[in-house]
Order: sequence, then structure tokens, then C-alpha cells
Amino acid sequence: MSEPPRPPNKRTTIYQVALEAGVAPSTVSRAFSRPSRVNADTAERIRQVAERLGYRTSPLARALTTSRTRIVALVIADISNPVFTEMVRGAQEAANDADYTTVLIDAQESDRLERTALERALPSVDGIVLASSRMSDSTIRWFSKQRPVVVLNRAIPDVPCVVTDNPQGARRAAEHLAELGHDHITYVSGPEASWANGIRWRSLLEACIELKLKVRRIGPFSPNIEGGETAVEELRRRPTTAVLTYNDLMAIGLIRGLDRLGAKVPADISVIAFDNIVVGEIVTPRLTTVAAPLFAEGAAATKHLLTMIDGAPARTGQPMVLPVRLVVRDSTARRRTGR
Repeated sequence: MSEPPRPPNKRTTIYQVALEAGVAPSTVSRAFSRPSRVNADTAERIRQVAERLGYRTSPLARALTTSRTRIVALVIADISNPVFTEMVRGAQEAANDADYTTVLIDAQESDRLERTALERALPSVDGIVLASSRMSDSTIRWFSKQRPVVVLNRAIPDVPCVVTDNPQGARRAAEHLAELGHDHITYVSGPEASWANGIRWRSLLEACIELKLKVRRIGPFSPNIEGGETAVEELRRRPTTAVLTYNDLMAIGLIRGLDRLGAKVPADISVIAFDNIVVGEIVTPRLTTVAAPLFAEGAAATKHLLTMIDGAPARTGQPMVLPVRLVVRDSTARRRTGR
């Protein structure tokens, strides 16, 4: 007599598989989570029964016996900022290759929202990648004691970190402007809570001292197009011939605001930024920028996180530093004589 069909939409349970295969439910669980601990013939019989009954394991079900969900959290500062697009792709590719799922958390430039979202996600994830976190060092350390954590775009001595070579990027930007005859650079600052913002300003300051250039900082401003437009008002009060902005979005807003005032880029003022997002190549003028290996950042951070989840020691002390390059386009030009 054939087995009666199961009611539609009723999910097969581990207990049904165990009964059909003639084994304990714990054996079924091990057959999927730790197959090396189950007799090969038994494991094969369980897999055949599970396939016939339509049984599917889930990350959370596996977690009941392995303490693993095969889910990692990727936290970004602002989902509307294109700089995170390639980072996310790099992280997801590395996670997918290792059979992990990535959960994306948008912190909306808020340390409070970031912490709250992570606290909720903590029980369900095996590890965390923090991209441009706005949380304090002490808060990040606390999370690193709960789950493996890797930080992007920030250096914390006792937490694994991946950063780009901001000092080299700031120096190349300063050298490029000096070669074009500019002797005074204005840095348009991003968020005060951003580690990258601080290191870019300090690196520019050191480079200008060595190159005997004048330098000043204005801001902080929001790290978006609106922030760049807001900065124009201060530049009008304190004119300059060359600007380095915290990121590409601010540079795009700055160029738009200058254009409304009748100031032309690069004829009247040269503009350089950081990041090299796709939009920078299609705006007018095309943006000169310090290009960061965004995809490689996300991939490197996630790969290291997965090794930590598997028990490898965390790489602490000095952060992993990825190289940058200056991409010269149309937003910089030789300084006009007399300016």
C-alpha cells in the first residue's frame, strides 16, 4: 500500500525524515551539519529519504546543533552612498563562495541606529563586517567579544581592520595640485565621527607641510551632494583655487553649487575627491579622484572574517592596508596666472 500524500504546503520535519530512515532525529541533524560523524551508508540513506520527502535544511535549523547560522552581517554607514556598492558586492561574493548569506544593515550615519540594529542581529549571525562604522571604539570592541568582527575604513588596534592607503592618496592629490601651480589647498571635511575623514585631513596637512603648500580645513559637512553644496557658501567667503573633498559625492555637490555662482571647474577652481565611484566619471566635468579598491576591501574583510569564524586567530595590531591610485580627469587644471 502506497504512502498517503502529505497535505499541501505542509513542511517536512526532521522527525519525519528520522522515522522514515529508521534513525534518531539527532542522526539526521548530524548527517547534514557534520556528515563526517555519521556512517557513510546511513548518511546516504538519510539524504535519499530527505530528497524524496522534500526535506530542506535551513541556516537557523543547522544552528540548533552547530551554533552556526552561516549568516554574516554587513553594516554600512549609508545605503544611498554609491561608495558602498562595490564593497557590498565584494563582501557578498566572498560570502557566497563560502556558502554564507550576507545580511545588509544600513546605519543611516547614526551610531545609535547602528548599535541597535546589531544588537538585534547578533543572535542570528556568525560574524560582522563594519564598513565605515560611526560607533565608538569601545562599542566596536564590545561587539568583537560577542562575535568575530572585521572593520573597514577604520583602524582599531585590537580589532581586525582593512583600510586603504589614505596617507598616500592625500599626498598624491597634493602633489598633483602643486604640479599644476596651486599653492593653497582647502580641505572640505566630512563627518567628524569618520576615522577616514580625520586621517585624510592629517595626511593632507603633513603632505602640504613637506611640499610647502598652504592648507586649511572647512566643515564638517554631510558626506553627500547636499553637504558639498553647503560648503560652497564658505568657499565664497574664503576663495581658493584648489579643493580636496572628503568624498566624491561632496565634490559633485560642490561643483554644482559653484556652477550656480558662475564659478567654473576647473578654470576657476580645481577639485579632487576620494573614492572613485561610478558617478564621478559621468558628471561634467569628470572628477579627478583618489581611487580606492572598493570591491577588494569588501572581499578581503569578509574572507578574513570567515577564517575567524572557522577558528583562525584574528589579525590585529596593524590594519591590512590596500593601495590607492590617483585618477586624473577633467576637474583639475593648471592654476590661472594672477590667481
